[in-house]
Amino acid sequence: MLLSKTQLLPNENNLDGIAVAIIRLQELYRLDPKDMTGLESHSALSPDGCFHIAVIAHQNQQFQCAILWIQETMRKLHEGAEAVVTKENVLTLLTSIQFDVCNLHFALGVTQLLMHNDNLNLKTILQPAYTNSLIENIKNLDGMQHFITPFDTSALHRPMQNGYEALCRGQGIKMNPKRQKKLVCRYMTGEGSPQLIYAPAKEEEEWDEPLILRYHDIISLSEIEVIKRLSRPKLARAKVSDPVTGKFVYTTVRVSKSAWLSNDESPVVARVNQRLADITGLDMNTAEELQVANYGIGGHYEPHYDSMVANGLPFTEKRIATVLLYMSDVEVGGATVFPDIGAALPPKRGSAVIWFNLLKSGEVDTRTLHAACPVFVGSKWVANKWICCRGQEFRRRCTLSKSD
Repeated sequence: MLLSKTQLLPNENNLDGIAVAIIRLQELYRLDPKDMTGLESHSALSPDGCFHIAVIAHQNQQFQCAILWIQETMRKLHEGAEAVVTKENVLTLLTSIQFDVCNLHFALGVTQLLMHNDNLNLKTILQPAYTNSLIENIKNLDGMQHFITPFDTSALHRPMQNGYEALCRGQGIKMNPKRQKKLVCRYMTGEGSPQLIYAPAKEEEEWDEPLILRYHDIISLSEIEVIKRLSRPKLARAKVSDPVTGKFVYTTVRVSKSAWLSNDESPVVARVNQRLADITGLDMNTAEELQVANYGIGGHYEPHYDSMVANGLPFTEKRIATVLLYMSDVEVGGATVFPDIGAALPPKRGSAVIWFNLLKSGEVDTRTLHAACPVFVGSKWVANKWICCRGQEFRRRCTLSKSD
């Protein structure tokens, strides 16, 4: 009986993946471990769990995060929580971090934390010359306020990827009141608040042409349930195209599960595809099958373009347009963001977002760079319909103007 259940238990790779997802959320949303109460499993995290996250952060050279999880481990140990890990194990990891960091202030903070442990003889663990130098530097400091301690969450910082992380946190959104006035509503059935998002070529220009159209109530709850039911047995970890080899590979750039559904699998799939054809006015005969994707906690997709599946494909196989169907709400996180235009679209069940990946000249519209923010609380279900250029020659005519 026990052996039959072991296949359902997480293995070491699963646990490492969970730790990486938690660190991703911590970095992007700038959180301290003790404040990550949104995670459903947080209350059950033991000192061993916290220490494992610290180890994974250290292995990935995310030293600030590692320090914060070490602090949380020590807090739980001081409170008497049962654990396999010992304070000596934690302090040993702390000394390893001290030698790995290049930032003097950070190293000083770590050393000072080590010095506060009465039962630890620094000179038996650390290299004497290095330790003496750091201790002298600490003595010359007039209080902790003269350097950033390793527990300052504002120090959790990575270079922004075109404003991607900031938009995920609700910062840098460019939907000012002037632009809000130009929003146009579109809806299919029932009540809703559909919107049309515009994007100017330059900041000072008026928004004359729409870039992203958002429809509400485009798919019913019963249709969503059928699509979910059909896709669940097929879900597998999603891949992306390697820009060098063109092969599809697993990567942390995209963390989700996906499945593909054809028209033949259900009248519901065929009906939804026909509805998308009616809305976009594009030929679906050359479009890719409907891709269903599920993002769990920490699931995300870093900034990317949809225009090409892989390098070297002919123009006719490029993706002229994308339709993104939202099949669930997400309590926290999971927004679709467009860094170049400063737009952030939270998932809303039953709605769809549509945009053209290519200009009418056939070149990539760089404003369509987009990303899926990490899910913090909940589960995100979406379906993608990628429409190819072939078959659209008389439905969306080409021009020689790059600005058209």
